[in-house]
Amino acid sequence: MAKSEAVKDPATKGKLKLILLAVVGLLLAIGLSVGATWFIMHKSEPAPATEAAASNVKPAAIYEALTPAFVVNFNQNGRQRYMQLSITLQARNQADLDALKVHMPVIRNNLVMMFSGQGFDTLASSPVGQEMLRQKATAVVQEVAQKEVGKPVVDQLLFTNFVLQ
Repeated sequence: MAKSEAVKDPATKGKLKLILLAVVGLLLAIGLSVGATWFIMHKSEPAPATEAAASNVKPAAIYEALTPAFVVNFNQNGRQRYMQLSITLQARNQADLDALKVHMPVIRNNLVMMFSGQGFDTLASSPVGQEMLRQKATAVVQEVAQKEVGKPVVDQLLFTNFVLQ
């Protein structure tokens, strides 16, 4: 009986080595496949896509506060009313914004004239009236910028403080 076990032992050892070599070979093939896939997928192809995406991104916003705050008076039903506005301009190009600063007296004059021509009830009743006023003020500033600098320069005008009394 010992002879039959000894005979089976070398045969099972040979099969075990064969199975072990097959498993190691399979793992090696899978590892090479994953490595090749990773190498191909991470080539320098995404670099042009990021450059294209970077060229489509707007430059950072630049904010310039108009100081001092605007104070406008209204006469409503025989009563004196006041509006105080703090305004900040949003632009994308510092050089253009600096060129526009030379014309701040014209911008402030046009804004004061436009603000004083508004109806107090319209502004006090809802945020819609305030938003319409903001859009009109943006258009006034862009009009002056277009006339004096040659381009709109300002993306939008923001009310950082809005008080009606």
